[in-house]
Order: sequence, then structure tokens, then C-alpha cells
Amino acid sequence: MTANRAILNVAALAELVRSAQPPTLLDVRWTLAKDGRAAYTAGHLPGAVFADLDEDLCGPPGAGGRHPLPDPAALEDALRRLGVRAGHPVVVYDAGGANPTGAAARAWWTLRWAGIENVRVLDGGYQAWVESGQKVTTDVPDADEGDITVKPGGMPVWTEVEASDPRNTLLDARIPARYRGEIEPVDARAGHIPGARNRPAAETVDEHGLLRPAEAPGHEVGAYCGSGVTAAQLVLQGAATALYVGSWSHWITDPSRPIATGEA
Repeated sequence: MTANRAILNVAALAELVRSAQPPTLLDVRWTLAKDGRAAYTAGHLPGAVFADLDEDLCGPPGAGGRHPLPDPAALEDALRRLGVRAGHPVVVYDAGGANPTGAAARAWWTLRWAGIENVRVLDGGYQAWVESGQKVTTDVPDADEGDITVKPGGMPVWTEVEASDPRNTLLDARIPARYRGEIEPVDARAGHIPGARNRPAAETVDEHGLLRPAEAPGHEVGAYCGSGVTAAQLVLQGAATALYVGSWSHWITDPSRPIATGEA
């Protein structure tokens, strides 16, 4: 099984941070409670700037779901403000841990979709960095203006058309109770897209929050979750190849779309 080139371990990143040309570091810690900025203020990796997943890396919520694709021009402005430069490596990280939010994975996916190839995710996130004894800081750097040009289309995107095609393989990254429709703490309707298989995002990492290797599927596989954030973990791991960005929050906007409950 080949190594996942999308991830970077703590030791390798620590060496890069100390180098003469450190990568652009984006702290994308995020939860539904929107407490990522507070976490960043309390402590972050040296040189990291905070990227707001909702405001900087996604479009406004609405008919396209809770975390739709961003407008390319708006994304370009945000990335330049965050210091992303053409040809310069970017490393993103979130909180890490055994229950991934998918924020770093979605940030990685979005930058790749935007045509930025040299972007990686810190394996294990902030938790792994701290547990390894690496330095953290509360200093907020002044990010130099970037010059990146966004070129959409760098990653496969599914819509409800591909997600509903029974010939396609679709993975649901939510916890089993949400998949089965027993609970729904966020969206207006409970259940899953008919034909989808449950592959919880928590299964992508080990007990330390480090990404587990995955066998390449050999064919295109789509992934979705509540709003297209957590499902990006499956793409990062390699268990899926395409992201249904609108996910469940988009699927349920049309009452004529079918809903399944229980096990597949």
C-alpha cells in the first residue's frame, strides 16, 4: 500500500516550520459550535493563520446546502488574504483526535479543487502536535498578501444526480445513528440517501487520531455527510474519490427526493 502523500506527520512539519522557507500554515479548527477562532486564540502552531471554514472556504448556506462550494473569486480573495502563494506549499490542520470533524480534510479538498496542488494535512492535527511536545504560541502573525489564482475543477465533484444513480457507489460519513435516521441534530429531516453505505468518518483514524491507510477503490466512489465537511475525510483517506459537496443538507431541500432509514 502506497503512502498517502496528502498527509504530513508532526516530525516532518516541525522541520519545515524551522526551515528558511516554512510552508503557509492554515489553522482550520472548526465545530458546529463555531469555536475554532477561540481555540486558535488560545494557542496555535507558530506562524499559523486562522482560516474560517464557514467564511473563507465555503459559500453561504442556502439552497446548495450548509457548506456549498465557494465562489471562486471570493475564495481567491480569502486565500490571498491568508497568505497563500502560487507554487508555495500549504499545510492545513484542525483539532485532530479520534472523532475527526473533517475540517482540515475539507480545507485540503477545497484548495485542491481550486487548483492548488502542493497542499497537505497535518496527520493527527493540533492534538498530535501538542502531544509530541512541539512549541505552540498565541502570537498572531501578519500574513503577507498572497498571489494565488483559483482555477476550479481540480477535484471530482458529485451532485445529487451522481449521488442518486444506483450504479454508483456512495458512502455516508455520518455516525450510524444519523445514517439510520434515529437521530438528526442538525438538519430538518432524518435518514440517508437510498443505496448509500455507512462509512463513519471516525473509522478513518486510529485511537491517536492518525489517518488509517485505505485501499484505493479502483473505481469512482462518492462520499457525503451532513454538509460536505466530514465526508472529505473519506476522500483524504482514499476510501472515496469524489465529494457530494451539498450532501444531506442539500439532498433534503427537494421534498421529492427519496429518503431511506435503517440499515442499507
